[in-house]
Amino acid sequence: MTQIQTITYLTTIQFGFGASGILAVELEALGIARPLVVTDRGIAASGLLARIAEGMGAAYSAERIFAETPSNPTETALDLAVAVFRENRCDGIVAVGGGSSIDLAKGVALMATHPGPLAQFAAILGGIPKISSAVAPVIAIPTTSGTGSEVGRAALLTLHDGRKLGFISPHLIPKRAICDPDLTVGLPPLLTAATGMDALTHCIETFLSPRVNPPAEAIALDGAARAYEWIARAFDDGSDRDARWQMQMASLQGGLTFQKGLGAVHSMSHPLGGLQSPVLHHGTLNAVILPAVLRFNAGHVGDKYDRLKSALGLRAEEALDQVISALNQRLGLPAGLGAMGVPAEVIPAMVKGALADHSTATNPRTLHTEDFERLFSEAW
Repeated sequence: MTQIQTITYLTTIQFGFGASGILAVELEALGIARPLVVTDRGIAASGLLARIAEGMGAAYSAERIFAETPSNPTETALDLAVAVFRENRCDGIVAVGGGSSIDLAKGVALMATHPGPLAQFAAILGGIPKISSAVAPVIAIPTTSGTGSEVGRAALLTLHDGRKLGFISPHLIPKRAICDPDLTVGLPPLLTAATGMDALTHCIETFLSPRVNPPAEAIALDGAARAYEWIARAFDDGSDRDARWQMQMASLQGGLTFQKGLGAVHSMSHPLGGLQSPVLHHGTLNAVILPAVLRFNAGHVGDKYDRLKSALGLRAEEALDQVISALNQRLGLPAGLGAMGVPAEVIPAMVKGALADHSTATNPRTLHTEDFERLFSEAW
């Protein structure tokens, strides 16, 4: 686990401790001479950018940094980042951070090369075929083990009008993913838990999606087993390098399986993530919502619950929803949406948003208004 491995699957992935040190090689391979670094204030203050700068070599410039990515990326932040991209005559992007920075970078790659408005490219509004290969090249460097956005074809962005929509295209998959578990060593326990549960949820939801894609299902099962086995160890000891490697791989696997589509967990977490207040973490939302959706989908997935329990090393009589609830408790995550500060009065709007979300179509059980009302009630 000490060597850097090149994985060619959907895109080119450099995976292993120290992988961020070869960033200059990947920039040259893609012909990127003036990259814009898209990150957030936390990363900028943490010292990680110094390691990224060292890996970039001569391509690094303090003038070409956008560090104002919000916790849930917005169209406002996107407009500002695109302006920096254009002012500095950038020809590519290096995204450094969690899913928010990587998603914002994808948005910049899109809007720096395509005419506006942004909304026309949203998947739910028929925008998928409007996204062309003109998208600027992105190198994604995750600093958490959760979203899998470094190999995902989607970006989640909150528009000026408050809608959090998905922008989906194979052209939005980063040209390179540099997965360096060293960058996640020492991640705080709660963030380790929230992002790790995000990875586990991705693997579970994509496995349960009704779309036929056996290769993706195999990756999802392996990723789910990996995340379930190692998340508590990474949570307990942030310096455990084996656990960090395994969780980074589980996160990557979750992203690789996005091709199958997600489900109701994400249908619900997406509109919640678009709230201006309270600001809600996507991975924590997924963890809190997952048990209710597992109960709802039971009996509508064929033998997949049995296969999933087998992969996780569970007994046949164990209930998946209870197992996930117990894991959330073990990791110190909130017991429900109410504990996260979600006011009950926003639920009707969240139901409407979930019904319109692109992930609803690939939930294994058909969803109606009353179903989402019930699910939000159970998760609250």
